[in-house]
Amino acid sequence: MAIPHPIPYQGSKRRLAPVIARHFPADTHRLYEPFAGSAAMTLHAARHGLAQRFVIADSLPPLVELWRAIIECPAQTAARYRRVWQRQFATGGEHFRVVRTRYNRDRDPVDLLYLLCRCVKNAVRFNARGEFTQAADRRRHGTHPDRMQASIEGASLLLRGRVELRCGDWQRTTADATPRDFLYLDPPYLGTSTGRDRRYHSQLPQQHLIDGLAQLRGRGLRFALSYDGSTGAKVYGPPLPGHLGLLRLRIDAGRSAQATLSGRRERTVESVYLSPGSVPDVAASGASSRPSSHASTGGATIEVSKDIATSTA
Repeated sequence: MAIPHPIPYQGSKRRLAPVIARHFPADTHRLYEPFAGSAAMTLHAARHGLAQRFVIADSLPPLVELWRAIIECPAQTAARYRRVWQRQFATGGEHFRVVRTRYNRDRDPVDLLYLLCRCVKNAVRFNARGEFTQAADRRRHGTHPDRMQASIEGASLLLRGRVELRCGDWQRTTADATPRDFLYLDPPYLGTSTGRDRRYHSQLPQQHLIDGLAQLRGRGLRFALSYDGSTGAKVYGPPLPGHLGLLRLRIDAGRSAQATLSGRRERTVESVYLSPGSVPDVAASGASSRPSSHASTGGATIEVSKDIATSTA
């Protein structure tokens, strides 16, 4: 049975979840996803029994409230989405702009869900005031309410009674994690949360991330981090510094949706960094720990390298 994914998000790890999850420790008590977005890794882990309990967190309050509505009130949330979705056929092209203006004023989580489903390539954009600015995709109407209802009910069934929802900075929302737990971190790529083309509502300077990861290492916590990468010739930030002692995997994530939107045929390669507690799982998955080795894993190509550049140290 397919895993339900009610929240569409460009950059979601939905397709890569089976590859990344192979490196989750088998004895995980709680799985934390502090940059949750669509919570693709949490949903995958819940379906496959990879943790006993889950913590979904994000710094965007309406997104956390949307997850709360999906998990705790699935029928009401699906019904509200249906009403917003159906209204577009009565008001035409103006409807998206009306909902976007209303969301920017009221921050209603179901309005956010409709905007995410209906906007261009599910690619969120926010301005400096935190307002949703992306335009409507004129080629489609967004997720059909019947499909959305099934996804919402499925996600609620997977997570209800097993998850805690938190809103705030990632270090604060993971402050109570213990060595029995596992953190999956998927912060914004460097260069995608600043400037005019902001894909996320908040920024995360790289040095703040590096300092936070060092603190996780000092606490003896286990984690996986998706961070830098490249699309074609464009590189999203330098590798993380070697003093963190992380193992770096490079995963071929396939065609870039954003590049396709711009008329380019480019592939995206994403880096996943593993804390030392996850390193044994690399060998178990069949990937060599020698620098620049490759393994085919569920259709994705993985390159494993222990030699992490230290240019940002």
